[in-house]
This record gives sequence, structure tokens and C-alpha cells, in this order.
Amino acid sequence: MSDQISLPVAPRMRTSTKALLIGIVLLVIASFVSLSLKWQAFFSKEAIDTTVEFLRGFSPPEMATPFLARIAEATLETLAMSAIGTLLAALFGMLLCLFASGRFGLALRLITRGILNVLRSIPELVWAAILLIAAGLGPFAGTLALAIHTTGVLGRLFADTLENCPPHSEDTLRLNGVRPSAAFLYATLPHCSPQMMSYVLYRWENNIRAAAILGVVGAGGLGQMLKYHLSLFQMHQAATVIIAMLLLVCVVDATSFALRRKMTR
Repeated sequence: MSDQISLPVAPRMRTSTKALLIGIVLLVIASFVSLSLKWQAFFSKEAIDTTVEFLRGFSPPEMATPFLARIAEATLETLAMSAIGTLLAALFGMLLCLFASGRFGLALRLITRGILNVLRSIPELVWAAILLIAAGLGPFAGTLALAIHTTGVLGRLFADTLENCPPHSEDTLRLNGVRPSAAFLYATLPHCSPQMMSYVLYRWENNIRAAAILGVVGAGGLGQMLKYHLSLFQMHQAATVIIAMLLLVCVVDATSFALRRKMTR
């Protein structure tokens, strides 16, 4: 009989970890206790009948050719908002990540990370509401809102990627007399670029959804059409807009997933 291999003793959980888990559980319990969640009213017969009647108003979706042409135009507008916003964010995020990763000193690292935290902590809807005052109604304000918020997100992700990148290749080039900028471009950046592009594509997926919602505050695209028809209780038209939003998100998600999978293999 072969000797059985004994497994190592499992590490003991630290006291700080136990305290953190207990605190999270208590916070969840306190949240349920403090909120007046009316589960009984939510599942009552009256609430269910009202919901069913409301959903019936969306059927059948509007399929008239002139309306579908407007849907196609708004879909392209939403797609363009997300693409341009993501592209601008990737460019500015790449610029700021060089400072946020600590390559130009601790002071600039702290200042740049503070800026990135501010940019990403304010939601796109808030940025759009602010920019609508300056840029007016339309897709321009929505595009800027997506670009500003996503710059904060991608800048932070890019900076973390650069910090976690193994420095051996770049250090070897610099020890052999290569300039720091050239060593970064030929060693570190090619190593990190697949991960960075994966982040860009993932944020593009999120920005498609955000661009569709930004229209609710007047930033153009499918969201603005949805708000317009819902405000007039034109449920059949609203149903078509919702279907277009779902199809757009599914297509972009599938495309982005295929590209990310191909790049990270």
C-alpha cells in the first residue's frame, strides 16, 4: 500500500480578517433592518396585476419603417458616443498612468492618482448633467461625460498594470545603455499592452450601456428616444427602443469578448 500524502495544515485566519468578516455581516444585517422593505406589498396580487398590465402596454413593438430608420440612426449615435468616449479615455489614461505609476516621482504619483480618483468617483450621469449646462443637449456632452469618467478608470488600471509589470526586461536594456523612454517603449509597454487593451475593450462594453442611459438626461442616442417615448406613454415605440438597446449591448459584448480572448491567449 502506498503511503498517503498528508495535506499541510490550513493557515489560521487572522484576527483582523475575522473582525472584517463580522463587520460585513453586521453591516448587511443593519441594512436590512434600517430599510423599510415592503416585500408583502411587492408580491401582492394588486402589485402583480398592475405590473402585468403595464408590461402588456409594450406589446407589440413599433415596427414601422420610418421609425426603424430613426432607431438605426440613434443606435449609430449611441455606438459613436461610446467609441469616441472610450478612445479619448484610453489616450488620456495612457498619458496620466505614466505619472500615476510613480515613474516621475512620488509627489506626481499621489497628485495624479488623486485626480484619477476624482474623475472615476463621479458617475457618468453626474458628469453629463454638469456638461449639458456648458455643451448643451446632444451627444457631445454625453461623449465628454464618458471620456472623463472612463479616463479615471483606465488611468488607474493602466497605472496598476505598469506597477505590477516585471521590471527585468526594461532594467536590462537600461543597463546596456538604452535610453529610459526607449526601454519603456520596447520592453515594458509591449508586455503590458495586451492587458491594457483588454481593459479598454471591457470599458467599451460598459460605455455602451452608459451611453444608452445618458440619453435620459438629454445626451442623445437611444436613451433620449427612450425617455421621449416613455414620457408620452408611447409604450410600443419604447419597446422597440429597448429591444434595440439590448441587441446593441449583446453585439458589442460578443465582439469585445472575442477580441479580448484573442489578445490575451
